[in-house]
Amino acid sequence: MKMITAIVNGKDATDVGHALTQNGFMFTKTITTGGFLKANNATLLIGTDDDKVSDVIEIIRKHCAVRKEIVPVIGDVNYSTFNSCTVEVPVGGATVFVTDVVRFEKM
Repeated sequence: MKMITAIVNGKDATDVGHALTQNGFMFTKTITTGGFLKANNATLLIGTDDDKVSDVIEIIRKHCAVRKEIVPVIGDVNYSTFNSCTVEVPVGGATVFVTDVVRFEKM
């Protein structure tokens, strides 16, 4: 058995969740915040059999779009005035970890 931990963009979480459910996968979803852009994310915990890992990853891949967003960049705080500009950065997609489960019990 494997535990898949998938961190997905908050905008993609509903679509990923629906697709997983439609394909018979159960999961736990927690709302999380990214460290870089402080963006809303969802972390999905998905327990599955070893032979279903590729299916889960393909569902996540299909429903997590990488897109570009404009975010503000603030200049160095040592200056008396702030230079504010924006930069386009890629967001979305998913970060997926697959780990072995030593023991599993459903109570």
